Amino acid sequence: MTSSRSMGWNGNYSSVAMFVLLGLSDEKELQLILFPVFLGIYLVTLIWNLGLIFLIRMDSHLQTPMYFFFCSLSFIDVCYSSSISPRMLSDFLKNEKMISFNACATQYFVAAWMALAECCLLATMAYDRYVAICSPQQYSAIMVPDLCGKMVAGACVSGFLSSLSLTVSCFQLYYCGPNVIQHFFCDLPQIIPLSCSNPFISQMILLLVDIFVGFGSLFVILLSYGFIAASILKISSGKGSAKAFNTCASHLAAVTLYYGTTFSVYLCPKSNQTMKQDKVLSVFYVIIIPILNPLIYSLRNKEIKEALKRLIKRATALCQSEQYLGTYHYRIR
Repeated sequence: MTSSRSMGWNGNYSSVAMFVLLGLSDEKELQLILFPVFLGIYLVTLIWNLGLIFLIRMDSHLQTPMYFFFCSLSFIDVCYSSSISPRMLSDFLKNEKMISFNACATQYFVAAWMALAECCLLATMAYDRYVAICSPQQYSAIMVPDLCGKMVAGACVSGFLSSLSLTVSCFQLYYCGPNVIQHFFCDLPQIIPLSCSNPFISQMILLLVDIFVGFGSLFVILLSYGFIAASILKISSGKGSAKAFNTCASHLAAVTLYYGTTFSVYLCPKSNQTMKQDKVLSVFYVIIIPILNPLIYSLRNKEIKEALKRLIKRATALCQSEQYLGTYHYRIR
């Protein structure tokens, strides 16, 4: 542990200048195997999410509220994964996984911001599906671009303020002794117990954020799908019911994966054994879900497939025209 006194978060002093991240494993051979695996996952996450954003922005047929929310979710996933993956990848190649006090605070702030914003955005997307199925005639009048923009901005601002309050409350505590974090990234439940001061206020803020943002978003999602289920049951034709359900299937899968893994990590009682399980589950919601979301929303989506075909067709036509012009100029010479 570093014993020199250094400036901590928010101007308070802490005797801990560095934290030690234990990482996913302390076996060097396993770390060398995991490095290319997680590097590949991270690169594919960037390519798929940024590719989906590019496709939606380029295709005029996809300029609807639903795809605007898809774009926002992909952007959040890129930021979320990028707040943790690069550091984790570099730690695979290090013998000592040290992170400075301020770097740890910054990593937690960005990761928590994106995670909480995603909770709010998933609730926003559930409301969008509710309006689409329960009030299809008024959908265009209700889900106007201005409202959609405000809803996404609200999700980001809610995540920002919640994350800021959590970060400040945690990193203004006094850290004087243990500096080993039992995780591969800076996470509040593993950091607060290392404090030498009373963590009551930090724990209360964490509880309030969990209730209002985490459970509040889940409540909006469940309420929306309660009304959706009631509307689907009123549809007489089997085809109509199946079509209505299909519009929600992707979002339901994303919500189940995200909330299922996060709740299993943060709501279960802790022990040495569950700490190892938490690391595995954390990999799933921090690393795997950002790579799965673009697949979940695009594989069964005909409009995205058609948009991809149109983009490929345009790119092919552009290449052929350039080749033709090149040949034409060559013949003129």
